[in-house]
Amino acid sequence: MKKTFFQIFIILIVFYGVSAFQQRNMLPVDDSPAPYFSLEQLNTEQRFTIKSLQGQTTVVYFFAPWCSICKLSMPNLQAAMDDGDINAIAIALDYESKEQVADFVSQMQLNMPILLGSTNTAKQYKISAFPTYYVIDESLSITARSMGYSSELGIKFRGKINAKKID
Repeated sequence: MKKTFFQIFIILIVFYGVSAFQQRNMLPVDDSPAPYFSLEQLNTEQRFTIKSLQGQTTVVYFFAPWCSICKLSMPNLQAAMDDGDINAIAIALDYESKEQVADFVSQMQLNMPILLGSTNTAKQYKISAFPTYYVIDESLSITARSMGYSSELGIKFRGKINAKKID
């Protein structure tokens, strides 16, 4: 029994270390304001600004249409949003065309707002891998961040915990 507990403990330490290493260059989670953006929405001529998110906790999810981990993780984000547990937007980066993004969104059956980001957006949010997401609170401050695959439960947990900090 002690051996099993020790092995689990070591696995958790390694997991935490790898996560911390991956996230070392991301924006800080110190209630700093999220960088401003005004981006074109996919399938509309309208622009979507970060100010549209004010007053609600939102997961801002950065993806690339070629990313296989995004294909596994985005249905979890959509399901958490469909359950009414979180608000979410997705920002496409590193894409060849609007059509490539539209095909990806159609295949994934996503109905959240999809924005078309740029290299400037990626630099502002320090995106170095896909998927990456930030949780932004009601006052547009960054309260959580993550990189890589996220389960539906993990997304809900981060969104809800950080929403409750505000209350």
